Amino acid sequence: MKKPLVGAFLATLLVGAGAAPAFAVTSQDTAPATGTTSTKAAPTKTATKAKPKVKAVDFAGTVALSNCSGSVVRTPTAKPEDPALVMSNGHCLESGFPAPGEVLVDKPSTRTFKLLDGAAKELGTLKASKLAYGTMTDTDVSLYQLTSTYAQIESQYGVKALELDTARPAQGKAITVVSGYWKKTYSCKADGFAYRLKEGDWTWKDSLRYTSDCKTIGGTSGSPVLDDATRKVVAVNNTGNEDGQECTDNNPCEVDENGKVTVHQGINYGQLTYGMVPCIGAGSKIDLTASGCLLPKA
Repeated sequence: MKKPLVGAFLATLLVGAGAAPAFAVTSQDTAPATGTTSTKAAPTKTATKAKPKVKAVDFAGTVALSNCSGSVVRTPTAKPEDPALVMSNGHCLESGFPAPGEVLVDKPSTRTFKLLDGAAKELGTLKASKLAYGTMTDTDVSLYQLTSTYAQIESQYGVKALELDTARPAQGKAITVVSGYWKKTYSCKADGFAYRLKEGDWTWKDSLRYTSDCKTIGGTSGSPVLDDATRKVVAVNNTGNEDGQECTDNNPCEVDENGKVTVHQGINYGQLTYGMVPCIGAGSKIDLTASGCLLPKA
């Protein structure tokens, strides 16, 4: 796993080790609109409807945890009055790593999250009412239900939740990992998918492998992975092979359908999120029995 960090002290140690936090990096459109003027009448053309412009990837809607990154997320059918959800990793839980096979549902939590705007400025603090879901089995995800609704967050801070994509991302897609902890982005492409990703005692299914440009570090755990073309969440960042070891802690290995093991040193991974969208019902209630829900059951 991309190790959770223990507050500012450990962050300082990382700075000394060469893993210094960077200033906020945002993707912007740099080419201004251009045009020409003419005294001649232009030929008549049939009006064409302009395609809606997708907002560039930035930090709006991401959050910083005490030890990890995360984001305020919603399904396409979520209502403004629904309690908002924050997504991070299962290995970022304040209670520690869930055991293999362990699934946590509707557990008390008063965890807090620092909400960021597009420029990575901290807007305020969001508070959990409970841990709605958490596991490190098959995937590595946590979902906290907040005391605030989506409408309240947007009204108070002017920030909308990030939408969870309902489709599995395609190989070759341009993606960006957005870390609220470090206030830094990592851009690369979806390199492929691991049938099984094994790390220590844990095994994850159908994991997203990044190309080498996404050099994520400790503290980026739980970051949303966004499709650059749509700005929708397609995965949650969680691990990478640091030392080239095989299937050990912090050194995940890929295992294919035939049991063949492959190690990609320096390559990082995220866990796909489309399969949990059907699990989130009305009122942000987690329903593991819902049709199409791929999250493991308790």
